[in-house]
Amino acid sequence: MSKPAHHGEASMLRTQVHSRSERSRFENFHRNISCVLKSEHPCLIIQKVIADTGGPKKRNNIKPEACNGIGNIAKMESVASLLSSANLQDLLTCRQILNAMVILGFMFNYMLRVNLTIAIVDMIESNASIATNSSKSTASAKQRVEETRFDWTTEQKNDILGSFFWGYVLTELPGGRLAEIVGAKRIFGGGMLAASILTVLTPAACYSHYYVILILRAVLGFCLGATWPAILPMAAKWIPPMERSKFIANMMASGLGAALTLPVCGYLISTLGWASVFYATGVVGVAWSVLWFALVFDSPAQHPRISEEERRDIEERIAEGEGGKGAKPDRVPWVKILTSLPVWAIVVTHGCSVFGYFTVVNQLPTYMKDVLHFNIKSNGLLSSLPYLGKYMMAVMASWLADKLRKSGKLSTTATRKTFTTFAVFTPALLMVVQAVWGISAPLSVSVFTASLFFNGAVTAGYLANGLDIAPNFSGTIFGMANTLSSFGGWLSTKIVAILTKENSTFETWRYIFWILVFTYAFGAVFYLVFGTGKLQKFNSVQGGDARDGKELQPLKSPAELDKEKEIEREYGLA
Repeated sequence: MSKPAHHGEASMLRTQVHSRSERSRFENFHRNISCVLKSEHPCLIIQKVIADTGGPKKRNNIKPEACNGIGNIAKMESVASLLSSANLQDLLTCRQILNAMVILGFMFNYMLRVNLTIAIVDMIESNASIATNSSKSTASAKQRVEETRFDWTTEQKNDILGSFFWGYVLTELPGGRLAEIVGAKRIFGGGMLAASILTVLTPAACYSHYYVILILRAVLGFCLGATWPAILPMAAKWIPPMERSKFIANMMASGLGAALTLPVCGYLISTLGWASVFYATGVVGVAWSVLWFALVFDSPAQHPRISEEERRDIEERIAEGEGGKGAKPDRVPWVKILTSLPVWAIVVTHGCSVFGYFTVVNQLPTYMKDVLHFNIKSNGLLSSLPYLGKYMMAVMASWLADKLRKSGKLSTTATRKTFTTFAVFTPALLMVVQAVWGISAPLSVSVFTASLFFNGAVTAGYLANGLDIAPNFSGTIFGMANTLSSFGGWLSTKIVAILTKENSTFETWRYIFWILVFTYAFGAVFYLVFGTGKLQKFNSVQGGDARDGKELQPLKSPAELDKEKEIEREYGLA
């Protein structure tokens, strides 16, 4: 007995396919492709398609005559209709495209930021120097490109590197707020495009004058400063609450950008000269920006190519998860935000965590070189490991956090506190080990790498917490947190310079390790006490209603969750 009629393309196929069994097979194929793509389980797509076509062993039994009931013209129209429904948008949903663009965006964002850090060594040193070990083999086979070197002093070099932060800190808070008003597409994409163009102009600025490159890097920092907080308001409109940890993990792709920049820039410097680093990374950034403006939109409602089914699914799941978050206030409730302990839990913990990150990444290699006589930057693999490890942990922790929340095993508050404590307090314990036994180079490398690896779990903790407590002002809150944390790099540099100015020994560095222990531990404890996953009153104009004090709810009903588990068990995916 044939199955009931379906709407859409299935009804078209019903008028064209005479065989009931073939019609049923076509209808099952189309329905299952749509449903399985919605569930975003790639393995289910393969298994369902195989099942609907008779399985691998039955494919050879499908004869060409089975389609003879379709006329030549009707057959061409039917196939074209089926193929058009299986276009890129069907194979890759608009939300998946957004995820891919955000991952690439943060990779290239960090490339634009750190390219000068790598190239400047070759810009002011002799031609005999090599940027990284990864490029030495190439350099030995090819003649180094002769380029102009600059007679910048050490102080001027540090000013050029530090000028990035002059502009960076100015746009953190405004960037988050502007993204809430005009949309993250313009702020993130515009910042990246402007920074990419400035990167291409960097060699010309260097040849022009010392002050020109100083100003250019400050403006470049100004452009990129707004990008990080801008992405959270977009997540509030595109990503259902119980999946936001995984989306926030995309921000850690900046570590992949750093890991790739080290060897790639080393190779470019060795073969084409230091200027090629800025041309290559700048052009890549411009290309990404063009794709961003073409493919990404601020909300599902604004996307011209999104299917009605995907748009409705996203909007309904967000509304369900947030309990109808209410109308957004016309103005930022600054007093309520600035006096909110849950907000300060995010800000303070982020500041402590990033202070530790900057110290480990920027300052501890100096300890390795001066005290242990081991240059970690000369080893491309060891230099890249911390970045790769942090991204891997971010992805794993975020996946686990969303799974625990969606299943109801942990509340949002418990999830955020658990992963924040793990991500921030574990490095504190590792720094105790470093302070006591850190005279060994292998142990020190292991401690520094492990501390960054475990710290990657912050994406499942406080980093996504702004979307829990105030999705309407998540950009503003993250802008506050990132503004404070941006001073972490400057502060760690000053502390290390003061403590090691007279004598860079293990005894003097031990003070720095204990400072890290205290900083990490303070951040973890502060969030453990004041952090929460509950929606705050100031998030909406109906701030005093019953929604306040409630956490964002799971996106699927128990019946839907049971059905999903049943499907996974049926196809061996559980």
